[in-house]
Amino acid sequence: MDEKTFQQKLAELMGEISTLPRGEREKLEKLAEKTKERHSQLRKTVTDLQESLDYLRLSIKYLMFDLEATRRENSYLRKMLEQQQGNEEEDEPGGDMI
Repeated sequence: MDEKTFQQKLAELMGEISTLPRGEREKLEKLAEKTKERHSQLRKTVTDLQESLDYLRLSIKYLMFDLEATRRENSYLRKMLEQQQGNEEEDEPGGDMI
């Protein structure tokens, strides 16, 4: 049920409650008011949850970006080490010059 429908139904309920005798009306008005408050709390909770999920999604995107950058950097550094080790082997004296 969307917000507009809820508010319409609650207004209809309050209208019906207003036609009841005073003793019954007060009890039901309190229940309707509590229902309205709980609905507001639930709406706030859902909104907070959606914001938390949005933040989590963004955090995951940043982590994935960082992971990919770290992998690229790791690969680049490994290649540099391999090239450096290859150059050191060529520069060693007493190699295949016999």
